[in-house]
Amino acid sequence: MRGMVLSSSILPFPKLRWRSHSTREVISANAPPLVVCSSASDGSSILLQAARQTVDSFVENGMVIGLGSGLASGFAIQYLGRKLRSGALKDVVGVPMSVDSASEAAKAGVPMDQYADGSKIDLAFDDADVMEEDTLSAVIGRQKLQAVESIIQEKTILRAARKLVFIIAAKHYQGAVEGSIPVLIESINWLDTAEEIDDMFLGDAEVWRRPSVGYAGPLGGDFPLITKEGHNVLDVIFTSPIQNLAEVADRLDEVVHGSHSHRKWPAHC
Repeated sequence: MRGMVLSSSILPFPKLRWRSHSTREVISANAPPLVVCSSASDGSSILLQAARQTVDSFVENGMVIGLGSGLASGFAIQYLGRKLRSGALKDVVGVPMSVDSASEAAKAGVPMDQYADGSKIDLAFDDADVMEEDTLSAVIGRQKLQAVESIIQEKTILRAARKLVFIIAAKHYQGAVEGSIPVLIESINWLDTAEEIDDMFLGDAEVWRRPSVGYAGPLGGDFPLITKEGHNVLDVIFTSPIQNLAEVADRLDEVVHGSHSHRKWPAHC
């Protein structure tokens, strides 16, 4: 059986309208999803302000909250815990997207529950590695993963949320996205899928299998990263800015649909 691109880590969103603020807040014409973008700097103090604004603006009593990963999400979880301890918020339950967010929530005293199919998620917040301005497509999963982490779980919770907030630094809000797109594939015969993607973007991108430790070259060495669900991660590293992130996502999906049209896989976010 050939390898499978389960999904690239791109979350497309409809066109949103702007509203100016001390941080920039993007709100859709029909409510969610939302983006809180730190204004002029990516310093931790600016992200802290954006994280606090996220909690103050969107978290209400009795909500079930998807808890994301990353610096800004960590700030938001800590602030959420303080508001719960002070009584400013009540009966809020967090659903962690990762081991790190679960650990942060435990330290902050945020009550937690695990996600199950059909779980109600009122609001989710998360960091994004980068976001495309025109389409508001976001890339997640560039950061180093632990074997126990699950990009699939993170994306599932994000997609299940009635409202979704990304907290990002201004420099990660780009007109043309640069860098890599992580893609999950089945580990069996992974090289077939890697070669197919490499041929698709010939000259425009390199395809590297992510190692579990250190630097291991394009093949991922003797110890490639294997996710919680048993997938490898391919980093599709573009050598020039990506002009249309959503189009690239569609082309990656074609690898799945062309090779596995008889099987049903989770839809692309």
